[in-house]
Amino acid sequence: MINLQKHTLANGLRVVVHVDKSTPLAAINIIYNVGAKNEDPNRTGFAHLFEHLMFGGSKNIPLYDAPLQMVGGDNNAWTNNDVTNYYLTLPAANLETGFWLESDRMLELAFSPESLEVQRKVVIEEFKQHYLNQPYGDIALLTHPLAYKVHPYQWPTIGKDISHIEKATLAEVKDFFFKHYAPNNAVLVVSGNVDVLEVFKLAEKWFGPIPSRAIDKREIPVEPIQTQARSLVVERDVPADLIHMTFHIGTRTSSDFYITDLLSDVLSNGPSSRLHQTLVKEQQLFSSVNAYISGDHHPGLMTVTGRLLPGVSMGNAEKAIWSQLEAISTKAIGAYELQKVKNKIESNLIFSEINFLNKAMNLASFELLGDANDINTEVDKYKAVSANDILACATKVFTPENSSTLYYHAKKQ
Repeated sequence: MINLQKHTLANGLRVVVHVDKSTPLAAINIIYNVGAKNEDPNRTGFAHLFEHLMFGGSKNIPLYDAPLQMVGGDNNAWTNNDVTNYYLTLPAANLETGFWLESDRMLELAFSPESLEVQRKVVIEEFKQHYLNQPYGDIALLTHPLAYKVHPYQWPTIGKDISHIEKATLAEVKDFFFKHYAPNNAVLVVSGNVDVLEVFKLAEKWFGPIPSRAIDKREIPVEPIQTQARSLVVERDVPADLIHMTFHIGTRTSSDFYITDLLSDVLSNGPSSRLHQTLVKEQQLFSSVNAYISGDHHPGLMTVTGRLLPGVSMGNAEKAIWSQLEAISTKAIGAYELQKVKNKIESNLIFSEINFLNKAMNLASFELLGDANDINTEVDKYKAVSANDILACATKVFTPENSSTLYYHAKKQ
């Protein structure tokens, strides 16, 4: 059981505190309810750009990193389809430094042409390095628009096209900031060796004066139900053929989330999982094969992907995967197999909550989705899943008309 206390400021900022006396440190985590799905289709990659811009200086603090490093702190950030998350750790005795830094970033960034240009170049280089010039790097750029036709999940977090960041103006960047980065669109979590009342006082002192803002409530289009199989064939300069299949599933908050998560684990979590045992070890068709879910706030994807061994045809590889998907869709898994994946999930959840920073991030995510207290019922929800639940889920998800398949061929030498 993770102890926590909550308080909401007048400007709408939700504050969650978890006390952990086992460490001399503290973590501050701020999650903003803005991700790639909130972008203009003609200006994608903005949420990820802001992940970088937020370190380029704020209204009253020209350098973010220097003051934090002086008190022994560290920081980082990440972005996905749904949220942007910023976090820092520092000695608990220097907690107020973190509040000072984070509140000034929320108040207003420096927004200088120089800062935009620096971060623009960083993002463009990242786009080229990780998505265009790396083997298999463009898979996300190919599979997202294959699976989604109207929903903004059709582009990855980095953006749809590099030109969107190249052409971004300072006015557009400012507009995006004030429509999304606001106390009433964020959750602040403090975890570590802290005092609850002191944290609430610091929150009022540093974040209380920041005004709430009019958040962009643009209606996000609902993805229509897919009714026929989709596919795309490409050829790239890569070492081996790869097949990448996606299937539409529910949301992170749907009752099916825990079922689909366990289903993906039955298929590919560890060397004793079904796909690894049959397709890698026994049939020797793949060098690696994996299945996982996206866990998105809006209806997401189950992915099944594998890298083929030399000499294996794409047709045989695909048939072998479908054989396994059909098997799990027609016969309920045994009690031992189900318990094994449940045990793994439970141990992973417990280990993830040992670290005070992980707890801060997880609490922020749960609070943004509805209630931080839900973190304490997570294991029970996995335990409640039955073999018949998994069978029904697999039968619904693994159908040809719900599939989008990328055939990623290595160029013939």
